[in-house]
Order: sequence, then C-alpha cells, then structure tokens
Amino acid sequence: MTNLLDSEQIRQPISARPLAHLDVLEVFSEIESTNSYLLEQPAPSAGRFRVAFAEHQTAGRGRLDRTWHSPRASGICMSMSYGFSRIPDSLSCVTLAIGIGVVAALERNGARGIGLKWPNDLIVGDGKLGGILTEAKPGRSEQLTVVVGVGINIDLQSVEDGVQISNGLGHVSDLASCTDNLPSRNAISAALVESLFDTLAEFDADGFARFARPWEKLDWLRGQQVEIERPGGVMSGTCNGIDADGALLLETAAGHKRVVSGSVRLCKKPEVNC
Repeated sequence: MTNLLDSEQIRQPISARPLAHLDVLEVFSEIESTNSYLLEQPAPSAGRFRVAFAEHQTAGRGRLDRTWHSPRASGICMSMSYGFSRIPDSLSCVTLAIGIGVVAALERNGARGIGLKWPNDLIVGDGKLGGILTEAKPGRSEQLTVVVGVGINIDLQSVEDGVQISNGLGHVSDLASCTDNLPSRNAISAALVESLFDTLAEFDADGFARFARPWEKLDWLRGQQVEIERPGGVMSGTCNGIDADGALLLETAAGHKRVVSGSVRLCKKPEVNC
C-alpha cells in the first residue's frame, strides 16, 4: 500500500450535506491517538463534526484500554467528533450503530462478508478486520460531544505472517481479503466520513431503533458459544442477539442473562460447553 492519505482527496468525493456540517478534516503523518487529539479540541456545535486521520498512531487505543496496533500506512486510523443536540437515551448503543455505518461504507467499496462482533469489532471470516472506540465528552447544558475512533486493516501483505492480537479470535484479517478490487485508502476514507456522519446524525435524531434490524443481519456472535470476562468473573453461554438497549443476550445454564460490558471470546470447541 503506497498511496498516502490526502485531505483534499478525501474531501473531494464527500457529498454536499456532510461537507456543509464539517468543521475540520485533518491528516497526520504520526500522532499519539486520533481519539485523544479530538477530545482535546474545541467541541463541535450541535449537528457539526470534525475528523482526524493518521498514517500511524504511537499510542492508539482500543476498548478496555487495550492498545490498537496498525503498521504505518497499512490501514485506516480515524476519529470523528460529533456534536449531539442532546444526550441520547440510548447513548450506550452508539458504538453498535457506528459498526453498521462502517460496514455500509465498506460494502459500497466492494467488501463482502463483513460481520459485527458485539460490541465493537468488525469481522471477516473468523479474523478481526477492525475495531471501534467511542468516548463521550459532556458539554454545556444538554449538549454532548461523542468521539468515535475507527481502525481498519486495509492491506497487511507487507506485515510478517503470524501477527497476533488479543481479541478472542487469534488472528487478524484485512479489506484486501474480502474485495476483488481494493479501492484507494482515500476513497475508503471519504466513504467512511460520509457514512459515519449520516449514522451519527440519524442516531441524534431517532436513537437506536432504526439500527436494530440491520444489526441482526450483521450479528456475528448469534448462535455462538462464548466466554465473557467481567469484573465479577467469567460467564459462558450461547449468544442470542441484543436487547433494545444494546445489551448482549446470553443463554446460560442458569437461564437468560443480559450482558452490558465485558470481553467476549469464542469457545475453542463450539460443540462442547465451555
């Protein structure tokens, strides 16, 4: 992957409506974390947003304070800050909605077979394609700034075999493996900006309700036997979709359970109880 990210090439294909609400779009050669950077910047007004991309993050972050590793220029590391007009009732579902928006953008660029692993991973086959990190920054009155970080592996051919990440899956995947003709990173970045803005604006207006059915279609964990690490211990069972508030529904030996947080990993042998 030799094409470098360029702010003008990213802006050019974006349609008029998102552009009219965009404050700033920046591309950094290197930065500690695009999420951390945007959290430190002035909050966008309600309905407006700003975006930061980086070729390389020296302190990229994932969910549960994990480190996000991405070789330089091999993927997309971006964050978007969006000004919500009010604090949504279903704020915990923002990450789930963003996952749907990311998949939509990638599918428009020819990707196939992408699933979503609750609550924040993008999956191709049984490998991790990318991840999402959502953070909130309270503002004046009822306003709220949400910063959404997205990391996607685009082409890992130059990375040594055997790359491992701690995600409950054991290996990684990339966009090159699920597209016939891999678009440029600038084209993918433009599609992500537009789709994430549309997703956040719709979530701001209507909450999570419209996203529930698309999530069902992309739910990679449904029917899978899993172990979930939580502060109180490990829970095991079979995934059965999500609740209206985004909680993971789990069928366990002790009955139906709702899981609102935790680290999910697949059982090594699905036919045998964990």
